[in-house]
Amino acid sequence: MSKTSRAPSSRLAEFQLSHARNGPHLPLPVSMPGWPFQTIGQWKQDVNAAAPAWLRDFREWRHEHLIRIGYSGANYERKDLKWSQRNFVHAQMMVEDRYFYDPVKRRYTVDRYLDDLNRRYGGIDSVLLWYVYPNIGIDDRNQFELANDLPGGLKGLKRVVADFHRRGVKVFIPTMAWDNGTRSSGLSDWEAVVRLAKAIGADGVNGDTYSGVPRAFFDAALKQKHPLVFEPEAVPLSDEALAWNLQSWGKLLPDQVVLPVSKLKWLEPRHMTNTENRWGRDRTNDFHYIFFNGTGYNSWENIWGVWNQFTPRDAAALRRISHLYRRFPDLLVSPGWEPYAHTCQHNVFASMFPGKTATLWTVVNRNEYELAGPQLRVAHQDGRTYCDAWSGAVLKPALKDGFATLAFPLECRGFGAVLAVERGAKIKNLSAFLRERRSLTRTPLQSLSAEWRFLPQQMAPVKATRRVAKAPRGMVTIPAGDFEFRVTGIEIEGFTWVGHDVQYPWENSPRRSHLRQLRPPAYHIDRFPVTNAQFKEFIDATGYQPADDHNFLRHWKRGAPPRGSEKKPVTWVAIEDARAYAAWAGKRLPHEWEWQYAAQGTDGRLFPWGNEWNAANVPTPNRGRTLLPPANVDAHPGGASPFGVMDLVGNVWQWTDEFRDEHTRAAVLRGGSAYQPQTSHWYFPQAYQLDQHGKYLLMAPGKDRSGMLGFRCVADAG
Repeated sequence: MSKTSRAPSSRLAEFQLSHARNGPHLPLPVSMPGWPFQTIGQWKQDVNAAAPAWLRDFREWRHEHLIRIGYSGANYERKDLKWSQRNFVHAQMMVEDRYFYDPVKRRYTVDRYLDDLNRRYGGIDSVLLWYVYPNIGIDDRNQFELANDLPGGLKGLKRVVADFHRRGVKVFIPTMAWDNGTRSSGLSDWEAVVRLAKAIGADGVNGDTYSGVPRAFFDAALKQKHPLVFEPEAVPLSDEALAWNLQSWGKLLPDQVVLPVSKLKWLEPRHMTNTENRWGRDRTNDFHYIFFNGTGYNSWENIWGVWNQFTPRDAAALRRISHLYRRFPDLLVSPGWEPYAHTCQHNVFASMFPGKTATLWTVVNRNEYELAGPQLRVAHQDGRTYCDAWSGAVLKPALKDGFATLAFPLECRGFGAVLAVERGAKIKNLSAFLRERRSLTRTPLQSLSAEWRFLPQQMAPVKATRRVAKAPRGMVTIPAGDFEFRVTGIEIEGFTWVGHDVQYPWENSPRRSHLRQLRPPAYHIDRFPVTNAQFKEFIDATGYQPADDHNFLRHWKRGAPPRGSEKKPVTWVAIEDARAYAAWAGKRLPHEWEWQYAAQGTDGRLFPWGNEWNAANVPTPNRGRTLLPPANVDAHPGGASPFGVMDLVGNVWQWTDEFRDEHTRAAVLRGGSAYQPQTSHWYFPQAYQLDQHGKYLLMAPGKDRSGMLGFRCVADAG
């Protein structure tokens, strides 16, 4: 039995050590009566007094725990993977972001994307290209096929990776164990994702919802001679996974006064954790945590198409942290890292990162007021010099009994850093670095705006058609009338906060739930969705061929729909293709409220036929892994709306309005489809009810087209 197991130094230590295996953080150092209720009255805690015993106990615990898990840090020594230890700022990026891809010029704009991040918060060290969720599941394309559907296919994606590498940025791609409801790739996930990473030159793999990416992935990468850094989403459930998961990312616990220690960082100081707070509007607590632990940040702003930009204050804080990190990366992975260094003022916390020639202390002020005077008390070595590495000043220590007390100012909820240089050691370009710090920190963080603002959206304009008094053949007249337009976006994530879903012209912000009393003027709408036969007439009459023809009419054979599918709704058409057809026919795509009014009438019913679900009025759901052809548009007459409009729900989704903000384009889809992939709730959700809509992110026609997405048209009435 180990010393730790045999004779813990106190009942408190015994309690703490027994709970260290659970959760992402080690228990806090406590030196007060009433433990383990250390979250009550944290202001009573004397961390300085508790830290020596805490460090002793948890050094012993760490030694024993690493033995118990059979730990080897050999993979952290690999030269081809050591870059992960400097991967301080990691961004999860939606490929639909308009700063990354220009849909008008049809080209990737990596430089524009990176220049924006450099300008706002100092740039990134790595990026995750997110091309799967939240659109996956609208049809049977799996996570790997969606990568192939990006503009230019894998060759285009390889050029993107090369562009990031040219700027010194590493590239991750995602893998998700939950994608077992779409078409099978025919390979194990680890073989498939490593093949993809190797084909495009990616550097790492993000394990979406993985608490620890399995060893099989790491081994597959070595077997294919393409070593990769793997980053699971959270702390590995089995700490053994620390040996081959060189990075991780995840959410921080709620704000608490005494900052906790990252268990993974404590077990392996070279492990890089990138903390994220995707929906946070004030990142100060996150930044305090990473600076105290010497870990990184996930600078996630485009969250599944919802923009949550850093405030100016947070952007400046991240710039100042990353600038310091990138100057002293080797110190931040020091095996001698010690949290809870001795601080002189209450609610100020510091960590020590010692090296052979220099030592770095990171300091955070948890108080809501400024602090001046003594801040840090450290063991002094003769000949050692000190500087304020946060503000760029030389420090004069107060020496007594072998200790140096260092005084420097700390902003309220601010940061500090001290660099000690040993006698005779030289830090390259230290004077220039201090000048940079003085310039960088000249403006106090607290003077910068912490106001968060949503990103406004605009609905894409829709040109009116030539007015016709009588409904053209195949159309139904919808008379003018009072209509309560009530609809909610059914996106899986995003809560109900401002900035989510879409913003209609009469609204002053995007939001998930919408209500408006409308009186639409009379219009004509197609009784049925546009069919394969009708779209063939358009192709024959115009010779239409889109500039981006990837996946265009993918289900057709030799330029014609499969025999027997003439009356099925046309699919594999982008919103641009649908608009081209509508213009040729003298029509347009419907506004969403026009689609809903034609489907719902004036009584607010949930389904075109009434308020109760009737499975006989829609096609049988397809819960298999591959698509089946849609039903004929006239196959379910019982699904007619009060106006006699047909095939509105449960066959194929239908295009309506497009919305744009500075970073994202998305279309509102109506009606749901027959395809319901199983195994996960993360697939694109259905919206059969008439008070619900889907939000579909748009990038490029080749990726946007879907086997379960069609359209119908509208003409303006005279």
